[in-house]
Amino acid sequence: MPSFVTGFPRIGEKRELKFALESYWSGKSDFSEVEKTAKMLRARHWGYQKDAGIDLISVNDFSLYDNMLDMAVTLGAIPARFKNLEGEELYFSMARGNKNAVAMEMTKWFNTNYHYIVPELSPYDEYKLNASKIINEYKEAKEFGLEKIKVNLIGPITFLALSKRIDRGDTFELLGKILPIYEELLSEISKLDQNIIVQFDEPFFVKDLEPKHLSLIKPTYDKLASVADNLKIIVATYFEHASEAVKVLVNTPISGIALDLVHGKENLQIIDIVANSGKKLFAGVVDGRNVWINDIQKSVELLEQIASKVAKENICVGTSCSLLHTPFTLAYEEKLNNEIRTWLSFAKEKLEEIAIIEKLFRGKELNEAQKAILQSNIDANQTRKSAEIIHDKAVQARVAGDIKLERDDKFEDRIKIQHQVLNYPTLPTTTIGSFPQTAEVRKARRDFKNGIISKEEYEAAMKAYIDECVAFQEEAGLDVLVHGEPERNDMVEYFGEQLKGFAFTQNGWVQSYGSRCVKPPIIYGDVSRPKAMTVDWITYAQSKTKKIMKGMLTGPVTILNWSFVRDDIERSEVSKQIALAIADEVADLQEAGIKIIQVDEAAFKEGYPLRSSKIPAYEEWAVRDFKICVAPAHAQTQIHTHMCYSEFNDIIRTIEAMDADVISIETARSGNELLKIFAKVGYKQEVGPGVYDIHSPRIPSVKEIVEQIHKLLEVLPKEQLWINPDCGLKTRKWEEVKPSLKNMVEAVKIVRAEV
Repeated sequence: MPSFVTGFPRIGEKRELKFALESYWSGKSDFSEVEKTAKMLRARHWGYQKDAGIDLISVNDFSLYDNMLDMAVTLGAIPARFKNLEGEELYFSMARGNKNAVAMEMTKWFNTNYHYIVPELSPYDEYKLNASKIINEYKEAKEFGLEKIKVNLIGPITFLALSKRIDRGDTFELLGKILPIYEELLSEISKLDQNIIVQFDEPFFVKDLEPKHLSLIKPTYDKLASVADNLKIIVATYFEHASEAVKVLVNTPISGIALDLVHGKENLQIIDIVANSGKKLFAGVVDGRNVWINDIQKSVELLEQIASKVAKENICVGTSCSLLHTPFTLAYEEKLNNEIRTWLSFAKEKLEEIAIIEKLFRGKELNEAQKAILQSNIDANQTRKSAEIIHDKAVQARVAGDIKLERDDKFEDRIKIQHQVLNYPTLPTTTIGSFPQTAEVRKARRDFKNGIISKEEYEAAMKAYIDECVAFQEEAGLDVLVHGEPERNDMVEYFGEQLKGFAFTQNGWVQSYGSRCVKPPIIYGDVSRPKAMTVDWITYAQSKTKKIMKGMLTGPVTILNWSFVRDDIERSEVSKQIALAIADEVADLQEAGIKIIQVDEAAFKEGYPLRSSKIPAYEEWAVRDFKICVAPAHAQTQIHTHMCYSEFNDIIRTIEAMDADVISIETARSGNELLKIFAKVGYKQEVGPGVYDIHSPRIPSVKEIVEQIHKLLEVLPKEQLWINPDCGLKTRKWEEVKPSLKNMVEAVKIVRAEV
């Protein structure tokens, strides 16, 4: 049986696709340059897989923006506002919007940091197949010389599960409309070759499926697997176990099932079911979501264990999920600590791991290069267990010792003291933390990092910016100020660079969406804080005003969820270590006279497990660690937190348990709908709902904001409300930010006079 990769990254090892796209979008180049770059990257990526010895190589895992968007275009699921457009103008307008139409919604792909475009469906639409992308890429792969090819498609049930209906109806009711388009698509694909493998990605199958979802699986795959005799269909699941769905899938005429055996170890309990069905098992034993080397010997042992139940000829060896979620290659990492580097494996290196595991499992002879890689793998896994840079006895002793788990006073007592000490007015105004990151600020940071300017010159530039931020906020009339965060490149990277146990790559970029890439920190060892990280900047800003200056920190759960996390201990333990480091910073800020400290947990909801049975454990340690990090705060020190892109209905009690004094949340696009749950449960703490959307360059009028505040007051009393914009002012320009905030303050004055 062939080795396989679920899917491969597409942005390019030096972000070639990103730069080609952005050049085209800015009008500096023609779309033909994007196509030229895309074709070059596809060939390069196929070549990497072929050269590494991967047998079954994907087509249609490549995308110019997003695979869900590609599937919507393939099915003809085009929102009405874009139907007058064609080609690349249609495609990119759906993704990014245009002057006449807003972009389609974007949200996180399950519990990863990748974002997908949310298809918009209507029961009145007529869907029509457009298979040109898939057919063209298949022919391109054949011309390249690929022999065993699989066509990657988003499965129909996952497609519907992740779509939304514009009439707010049940998307699954539209299966009868889109399934014939899928059948037509398979018919077209079947004409391309004598024998073709199609991989249907169905990650929705790893969630807690309702009976109505399970009831759709058999009729759907009975039909799809019967379209043409020369098609073999694999259903790929990943990120968790898919026990319930597998029990149905084995009774359909599909050829194989792909299971994640890294993040869904419970899948091992249903191996018997796959074995008895005679279907091929695509065993995902190489982690597609993290950056650590595989323990090759353990993977081979696992496969041998599986082979005691499933015939070896029915087992395919590959990745747990698409390698989209990992950086491209270690080849360009010249500054990374050599010891840490030996413990890492990015997408290109994971191809070599698959090939070696496959050969060892089949009893084949390794070539000399593979023998060397195997020995390095054995050595690295061994040294990692005892390496001094990983294991810090002081941190381990602190985590195992007595830890202050929460604040001394209850909220009801704290808030009375805070109102007396802080003396802020009704409907106090503030911002979430950042201000525009100007080209000058970014250049100063970059020049300092590259040694072009001195530390003194850098600090002078940052302080000048802080001075301007403070002066503007006082002029605008804001009540609680921020320093603007000019010294911060990223809300996680900034802290990771100052904490022990974190490593950073030069080129470890991962696609977030479209052309946007992120470079997550790597948590390789025990975490501690050698010295204060923010105190000097915040106290400098406080010295420039008599108003209250907020201290700004990123919380432990967000730092964890936006990093590549070590896999040799539990995530909960890593989180606790980070929490203790942040607690030290909270204590130092408080000691320095900072009266309000905001600990952002933007990614709190993102980290939720996909299975409800695992949620209580996550909530327990995630809440624990937020409370640990703010435990040093005295009653008079007000703790704020911030969450974004979250639906709170199902986690409101968890948020309440975090025991922050004030929570700010993004609500500008949802009016007061999101707030209703706070009122419904009798939420006691204070709330700062965003009163205008910062993701748009438009400047909200005073009248608009007054109306928005009135909507908020319909749900929560004035004593409980703070007034602030949504988060992300760093992404806007000053000429947008200044009038918007002045209008916000003016609107508050009007409402205060009314109430």
